[in-house]
Amino acid sequence: MCSHTFRRFRIESTGRSCDTRIVFGDEFYSYLDKKLDEEVSEFRQDRNLEELADMMEVIYGLAECLGHTEQELNILRSKKRDERGGFSRGIVLTGTTD
Repeated sequence: MCSHTFRRFRIESTGRSCDTRIVFGDEFYSYLDKKLDEEVSEFRQDRNLEELADMMEVIYGLAECLGHTEQELNILRSKKRDERGGFSRGIVLTGTTD
């Protein structure tokens, strides 16, 4: 039985026959949003590089859906990292003072 799941456009055949359709606009965005939740959940369970790559692929799809390219997203990410830093040093804000 086939379910209504968002799939990559190059997916290995399992020998079963499934009907597909192409989605656009808000529906496309909605499927990408749900797929991101799924991939984040899988990463939280498995904590592996493959799941991170899947998350990135969905994020690139979301960027494209919003009218931006992978390159634009990567440039913005690099710019923000240069200006504000990244999240690799384990810094946790525990409070502020005036």
